[in-house]
Amino acid sequence: MDQHKRQPYLDAMGIQSWRLRRSPAPGGGADAVDATTTTVSDPAADADPAIAALDWPELEATVRACTRCPLHEHRIQAVPGVGDHRADWLIIGEAPGADEDKQGEPFVGRAGKLLDQMLLAIGLQREQVYITNIVKCRPPGNRDPKPDEAGACRGYLKRQIELIQPKIILAVGRVAAHNLLNTDERVGALRGKRFEYADTGVPVVISYHPAYLLRSPAQKRKAWQDLLLARQVMNASH
Repeated sequence: MDQHKRQPYLDAMGIQSWRLRRSPAPGGGADAVDATTTTVSDPAADADPAIAALDWPELEATVRACTRCPLHEHRIQAVPGVGDHRADWLIIGEAPGADEDKQGEPFVGRAGKLLDQMLLAIGLQREQVYITNIVKCRPPGNRDPKPDEAGACRGYLKRQIELIQPKIILAVGRVAAHNLLNTDERVGALRGKRFEYADTGVPVVISYHPAYLLRSPAQKRKAWQDLLLARQVMNASH
């Protein structure tokens, strides 16, 4: 997408006439961001092997009926995810909120609208990506998911990744980053690097959660930089 067509979406993100400073790639390419670091982690090592044989209809039905942790006691409905089952881009957030709990779809509130604008800014429709969360049920009061709650959903997420086979994972927010990479580093310290999901070879890029960007609009420029990095990493990996 050229700059003229992209600008309305950048305006919606609060980014005007700003461009990522580029540096030469090792092979001489013009689109490289400063050097990235590859880190391999294995957050899914303890995932339930019983889920590994599920196809999409079975997986989504299992998620919607799940009672593996106490979160099911408070939900209206579980939220497996939405989008293209063979998408190149997989977007992973933390947990459904109140709007998502009601509608059964992730990222449908104000944060979801901002995410849509972010995707449009790099030429992607919502329907072209797959969007899900670390946990599939809303935590009470929109609190952070607890480790055992994330663990109960880990097998579902692992199976989704296996079925989708994405070319890039964009993890938005601290909860997603910590669970995918098995780390407790700040999001700010994880940005700008190339990580890898478990032993799959699927690259992971970390960015801020759209809900955080709504509270801290000055960080939207960094989120745009993260999107460009994700696109660059994806292109370099395939």
